[in-house]
Amino acid sequence: MRRAKQSWRCWVMISMAAAFLFVMLVLPLLLVSIEALRKGWAAYMAALTEPFAVKALYLTLEATVLAVVLNTLFGLASAWLLTKYDFRGKAWLGAFIDLPFAISPVVAGLFFIMLFGRMSPLHPFLQAEHIAIVFAVPGIILATIFVTLPFITRELIPVMEAQGRSEEEAAATMGAGGWTIFRRVTLPNIRWALLYSVILCTARALGEFGAVSVVSGHIRGKTNTLPLHIEILYNEYNFTAAFAVASILVLLAVAILVVRNLVEWQAKRGSENAD
Repeated sequence: MRRAKQSWRCWVMISMAAAFLFVMLVLPLLLVSIEALRKGWAAYMAALTEPFAVKALYLTLEATVLAVVLNTLFGLASAWLLTKYDFRGKAWLGAFIDLPFAISPVVAGLFFIMLFGRMSPLHPFLQAEHIAIVFAVPGIILATIFVTLPFITRELIPVMEAQGRSEEEAAATMGAGGWTIFRRVTLPNIRWALLYSVILCTARALGEFGAVSVVSGHIRGKTNTLPLHIEILYNEYNFTAAFAVASILVLLAVAILVVRNLVEWQAKRGSENAD
């Protein structure tokens, strides 16, 4: 009797979770796909191949690639520093790395406006040298880098802490240099965590809206990323084109999800084989 009651409760909880996931995840994806194709395949392809949409896609990929590459380098260096060395201010450094998690992306965008805009002490120099940062592509890249800064560091730190320092110290006593230790000892142990963190960072960079919206200036064909382009189309009541362009982000999100699951499966398989 008790087992039957527990089984009934279990099925109720599973059903509630499945219904919630369907309403919050599956249904929106279906509605986006249906709305994107409402006027037919020709209208769908016209929205995707429209010059402003192509430029927005290119800019989104450009900002994402640069942000992920730079954050990967920073994440590896900062995680190595925080886990392999003891120094004064270590806790403060970790707190500063987490700052983008605590700050609203809109506030981050305003920070770059204040730092590089007309109110900045740097503005006369930037203007004299014809360097455009805010309302230009560099500002979008900087904003994307800022909001995705902690992802790789925070994914690597637990793995590096669990790994410890013994292997690196043993390699150092055998005469190996810092780069050799990192390449031959540290990197093989963190490769799956690094790949997983890169995937998360990529997903976050592709969908960034708040900070980029503040620093971009919404200049069509120049500083609009895909999320900003979708917003403009929707505000113009061009719903079919908005959902068609949104479907690109949906497809990218699904692809990232598949890759993430493959990485998790491979990492788990590698861990089981090691045991």
